[in-house]
Amino acid sequence: MPQKNCGNVRAFLSAFILTSALLSASYVAATSQRTKHRVAVTEVERDALEKVKTYTWTVSHPSFDKIADKQIIAAVDRELMARGLTKLATGRGDAEVTYASLSRTDVDLKSEPSATGELRTYPVGVLVVQVRDSANGQMLFNAKVHSPIDTEPAKLEAAINAATAAIFRKYPVHPVAKD
Repeated sequence: MPQKNCGNVRAFLSAFILTSALLSASYVAATSQRTKHRVAVTEVERDALEKVKTYTWTVSHPSFDKIADKQIIAAVDRELMARGLTKLATGRGDAEVTYASLSRTDVDLKSEPSATGELRTYPVGVLVVQVRDSANGQMLFNAKVHSPIDTEPAKLEAAINAATAAIFRKYPVHPVAKD
């Protein structure tokens, strides 16, 4: 008789542990898929950035969309110029500026499934802006933002400007007051 009860207890414990493990794994999977729409700054050299007065552009991973590429460059230029930096068309400035961008499609895990069982999806843009010391290549500023975007061309520029402004709110040199 004790053997039979022991088997039932083992089966119950095994089922309990397996169920707990599966529930924990699905919770971790669901929470790790949530998109964070905020700016992450991984490198800031405040003292060095305060000395930067001029910059040039260097190409890294530009947007495949040429219009978006121009809009991103214009938005970054606007933010840097607001902070008193001057863009050089030729030569070597105090810093090299570059950006990288990509877009992806995220799934809203909290949305109601459609009639076919699909969850709502939405486009997300990722923008990385880097500023390096042109003399030694040292990273002075590195920031990345993930943000939902409207891929409609008329609305994309506003999303680019908003993402760029969010990045530069974390830039340690504040905009220069205009006289």
